[in-house]
Amino acid sequence: MFFVLFCGNSPPRLRGRIYALPTGMKQGVYIERDGILNRALITRHQQVAPVALEDFHVHTEVAPLLHELKAAGLTLIVTTNQPELSRGLLSRREMDRMHQQLMRAFPVDDILVCPHEEMDRCPCRKPKPGLLVEGAFKWRLDLSRSFVISDKWQDAEAARRAGVTSLLLDSPWLGKGHHDYVLPDLPTLVEKILQMTVPVGALSR
Repeated sequence: MFFVLFCGNSPPRLRGRIYALPTGMKQGVYIERDGILNRALITRHQQVAPVALEDFHVHTEVAPLLHELKAAGLTLIVTTNQPELSRGLLSRREMDRMHQQLMRAFPVDDILVCPHEEMDRCPCRKPKPGLLVEGAFKWRLDLSRSFVISDKWQDAEAARRAGVTSLLLDSPWLGKGHHDYVLPDLPTLVEKILQMTVPVGALSR
């Protein structure tokens, strides 16, 4: 058992408070949003999140892979840093419209957002593990048997700190930190997760 300080996007009754995380019983997959589920913009050799709905292009071809994960009994949670909210470059309404598209396109259970900039030192801003721990608390997930899908080093580091297995899509944004697995494409990545997934019902025995 350990503790979590919830981020500013948490429900008001949880915000800014410390809670014990109960022992989880389910496995989950945390999925980085930009670059995996939707197209990320590239500016100065860096990925940049879209701030307007017309620039938000969903990778619908990923949907069958997520349905495979869902069919295996995994809880699917999208995680994303969106500091443009704090900077005033992205409105909450516009982001909600983007996320409605994601919820329609993919069988995801939740979308967790950190709206803060790095200078805010938010515990939920990746590479810190707050979003992963918050998802585990909310959905009763066993972090040690859960997974992170991403193409960025920040998610791998958040996974390492939370004790989650990271599976990264090979990309220019992996950095030089710890990576559990780096795989060439999403079908191979999903196949690897399914190989490591505990059968439904086994965790409650």
